[in-house]
Amino acid sequence: MQEHKRRQLAIIHKYGVTNLHRQNPYIVAWWSAAFPGFGHYMLNQYFRATLFTLTEVIINTLAHVNEAIVYTYCGKFELAKSVLEPRWALGYIIIYLYTIWNSYHSTLVQNKLVHLGELEDERLDTMVFTTSGIQYLELKSPVIAAIYSFFFPGLGIVYNHRFLLGFYGILWWLIYLTLSGAHESLAMLITGNVEESIAILNPHWLLFMPSVMWGATYHGVITAKQQNRLFRLEQRQFLRERYGASDVRIFD
Repeated sequence: MQEHKRRQLAIIHKYGVTNLHRQNPYIVAWWSAAFPGFGHYMLNQYFRATLFTLTEVIINTLAHVNEAIVYTYCGKFELAKSVLEPRWALGYIIIYLYTIWNSYHSTLVQNKLVHLGELEDERLDTMVFTTSGIQYLELKSPVIAAIYSFFFPGLGIVYNHRFLLGFYGILWWLIYLTLSGAHESLAMLITGNVEESIAILNPHWLLFMPSVMWGATYHGVITAKQQNRLFRLEQRQFLRERYGASDVRIFD
């Protein structure tokens, strides 16, 4: 009977590729601080990451955290204190700190699992056929993934075959663009209407966008590198299985 390994490094399914890989826990924690949930996306913990991102948007909006940040940056401290909603702000702080700690701790655990998975050397799949499509491992360009993600967050993730997460990112980027007035403001700025371009902006929704844009860009680059690593690892496994017993030696 075939032995079943305890730990897999990756699995290919109809929605994309889910895999374990080593990461710097401080970088993952930093992305959780930039936008709660982003660190968990780096760890491929999609369900909890989505819940954290939704919680961030909802409670941030109810507590008026972004508006308070904008007023603080502008030196309007009294206005920042008056706009902040304390009933929601305390809960926001607790969840915010928890996501940072949890992503850091999860990274440490996953790094250990990666080491154990590499020792077990579970055979990787290269292709999966489903009624909804075909998924496969292929070499990706981190630069192309970064360009797609930078100009429209979510596209780089789709490029890396993470379809559900990619379209989730595209949907939220459209929401941010619509509610912040960013595109209309950019069009007015290009035509020379500087004051109108500033007046049309909604600072609450605009403040989400830098974290989303740079987070999607980083995720696109890292995911492309992960997929390239899995592609080479599967090739190495295949060549070892097929030619490992051969008497032919290229190098002595």
